[in-house]
Amino acid sequence: MKKLLIAAFMFVSTFTSNLFADGHAIKMGIILGFTGPIESLTPAMRDSAKLAFSEASNSGSLLGGKKITVIEGDSTCVDSAAAQAAAEKLVADGVVAIMGADCSGVTGAIASNVAVPNGVTMISPSATSPGLTGLDDKGFFFRTAPSDARGGQILADITKDRKIKSVAITYTNNDYGKGLADVYEAAVKAHGIKVTTVAAHEDGKADYTAEVSTLASAGGDAIAVIGYLDQGGKGIIQGSLDSGAFDTFILSDGMIGDSLTDAFGKNLNKSFGSLPGSTGKGAGVFAKVAKDGGIDSSGPYTGESYDAAALLVLAMQAGGSADRASIAKNVMSVANGPGKKIYPGELKKALDLLANGKAVDYEGATGVSFTDVGEAFGSFLEKEIKGGKFKTKKQR
Repeated sequence: MKKLLIAAFMFVSTFTSNLFADGHAIKMGIILGFTGPIESLTPAMRDSAKLAFSEASNSGSLLGGKKITVIEGDSTCVDSAAAQAAAEKLVADGVVAIMGADCSGVTGAIASNVAVPNGVTMISPSATSPGLTGLDDKGFFFRTAPSDARGGQILADITKDRKIKSVAITYTNNDYGKGLADVYEAAVKAHGIKVTTVAAHEDGKADYTAEVSTLASAGGDAIAVIGYLDQGGKGIIQGSLDSGAFDTFILSDGMIGDSLTDAFGKNLNKSFGSLPGSTGKGAGVFAKVAKDGGIDSSGPYTGESYDAAALLVLAMQAGGSADRASIAKNVMSVANGPGKKIYPGELKKALDLLANGKAVDYEGATGVSFTDVGEAFGSFLEKEIKGGKFKTKKQR
């Protein structure tokens, strides 16, 4: 079905892609929330994507020696109008594909209103809302992070294993927060865990005393904070610690990052959570490749960002063109094989194989494998805080 829909868009992208790519550097877009509630996470995500683009650009093997120029845009994570404007500028500047966006609400807005109408492939490394599964994307939207339809269940399983008997839930009031909270609430209830209350919170406030007071009055062994570590979620934790309302925090993926433990340290030692990730071969290879490139790969969604960028360049090579529609048409073939397995740092090998008519199966940093709608099956890492630092307990 995706291939049929892509064919219908071929006329949109053929002219524009040839105009921008032939005889010149290929322009690739990166759009992430460089300001906003996950701004501490996105620099490493961007650098990981740029690492893959640079690897392909410097290989001498991309479409006979083409170079890549990266153009960046700020999604803000939460402001859909600003995100769309940034994406429209990327398209006007001639990008043939986009690595991003990050947060689910802005990602859906960009896909629906900018990328799909212009026939531009976008691969998000971190937009996890279940609502994106049914997006009418005409075959132009993919994501290397798995849906929260699985993520919420995983987080609930961990909650049960930690012997939590009752939980209050607060979520950031957007597509990501509501989608994950709904899945998590249903899953913990199915495990026999009492949900004392479910309440939304807004990002960007200076004080969360009122929200914490409401949550505290409902009580619970722990509070699940489904939000963002640089704004509202952090505020909920600060208010809870200050008031003594809660001392055990169950953290969604958007809450996991060094800036949180830098702020609260050992006060979070009872806390835990989960996020997409892997402990497989690709993860280890990527950690080394990233370290050699001067990038700290320990943060969330760095591997997914590298993989998203790598898939775009491999799809380009598979189609023998920087044409926008050709890129979309070939993403699934390089992601799901069959062919030679490709890991981080092996993009030149993959480009050469594709140039010679050979197939590749891109495993990447995260063990990439897509569902029929173009989203990662994925795996998850159980995280816990010990000694004031996030530690990986195991893969789920």
